[in-house]
Amino acid sequence: MFVEMEQSLLSKLKEIAQKHTDLTAQLSDPEILSNPSEQIRIAKARAEYDEIIDLYESYQTLNAEIADADEMRQDENADPEFKALAEAEWQELAEKQEKVIASLKSLLRPKNPYEDRNLFLEIRAGTGGDEAALFVADLMRMYTKYAELRGWKVEIINTSETGIGGFKEVILSISGKGAYRSLQYESGVHRVQRVPKTEASGRVHTSTVTVAVIVEAEEVDVEINQADLRIDTYCASGPGGQGVNTTYSAVRITHIPTGVVVTCQDERSQIKNKARAMRVLRSRILEEEMERQNAEIAQDRRAKVGTGGRSEKIRTYNFKENRVTDHRINLSLYQLEKILEGEIAPMIDGLVAEGETV
Repeated sequence: MFVEMEQSLLSKLKEIAQKHTDLTAQLSDPEILSNPSEQIRIAKARAEYDEIIDLYESYQTLNAEIADADEMRQDENADPEFKALAEAEWQELAEKQEKVIASLKSLLRPKNPYEDRNLFLEIRAGTGGDEAALFVADLMRMYTKYAELRGWKVEIINTSETGIGGFKEVILSISGKGAYRSLQYESGVHRVQRVPKTEASGRVHTSTVTVAVIVEAEEVDVEINQADLRIDTYCASGPGGQGVNTTYSAVRITHIPTGVVVTCQDERSQIKNKARAMRVLRSRILEEEMERQNAEIAQDRRAKVGTGGRSEKIRTYNFKENRVTDHRINLSLYQLEKILEGEIAPMIDGLVAEGETV
């Protein structure tokens, strides 16, 4: 069935097309060309509209093709076989146009200003001792594999190993378009139910791991006064390895006004560890501000996917049943092995879709 575009959507697209044209013209302005930072800013602003403009042009092309096919299928003097072909073409074009309109509506929805930002993913062992630490390693692998499937870059910022293949804590940096939009609902308590390798009786144990997804702050987002920082250096610690305890390369930064503390020790360079710690510190301070803003979000939306709080149990990984269940959207997938290999897109996409439905 042919779907016409709403006038309000069409008006919005025309407005965006004009903005795109204006920004393109500005990039040819000699004054802008002589100012690299302004040139980058304008190019970035224009790029935000590129996908919308491409779809709008597709819509316009389809509109013209649909009009031609419509005229042919309704031509009373045309050969019946020719009219049947025109009818089939009209149907096919109309279906394509319907998909284009749906994509345009999705792109024009109100956006979270941070959704295209990079993020820090913090995974920490909760209850369950060594078993929880081992599951931190499993989740680290899962999210790393998922990011690789999406073409995102993953960087290990900091780890605290247990020496048995697990981690007390892992902090990852994930960079790529739409990373925060996709992973923002992963914050919370992840529960694992399985028989530990060390359990002789074969009893199923329940352990927990907490995940925190923190949007990476840019310097313009958070202004930090150096006088408000206490920076300590110390010897890195770990389960072993050369050079671990030989230099004061580990860094601990405390932001005195908020009490936020960040440590980083994975690099052998104190300078690199300090730079990484500052990235995390700035982002945690921004997270506190975002949490204050999120408190004002409508209750009905919060109820859909939860508050994202780290104390909220959001998902269960049951090895005996080969099942992963997300309790917020009541979705169970019986493909645990695939999910732990990064194929978690169906669950993440379901959460994003639910979260964006107001």
